[in-house]
Amino acid sequence: MTGPKRVLFVCVENANRSQMAEAFARILGGDAVEAFSAGSRPSGVVNPKAIAAMAELGYDLAAHGSKSLADLPDAEFDLVATMGCGDSCPHVRAKQRLDWTIPDPKHMPPDEFRGVRDHIRDRVREALAGLGVVVA
Repeated sequence: MTGPKRVLFVCVENANRSQMAEAFARILGGDAVEAFSAGSRPSGVVNPKAIAAMAELGYDLAAHGSKSLADLPDAEFDLVATMGCGDSCPHVRAKQRLDWTIPDPKHMPPDEFRGVRDHIRDRVREALAGLGVVVA
């Protein structure tokens, strides 16, 4: 038996996109996933808009903190998905790398922000399924 799949989501600030992706990996993957997120230049805070958008779905993103790549465990990830930092995070060891072109929603109005949130949920669902994780 193998352990949980270790997945990492990276964006620039670790304040919006990667935070929501980590949350969706936890929601959808449950115990089959060990999810992390980080920023190539972390802002130090999670955007209140991201917290509100995830609260609408019953997830408390306020419990998360904005993290740096240096805060990650020294381990190989099964999957790393980048969202805007691209080659700024090449030192992260991963069996599979994806580069998702997802706009930073931090200045978007709530309806557009929700659209990005929902797009991230769909991408996370696809990525987890690709790793063989049965998603909720």
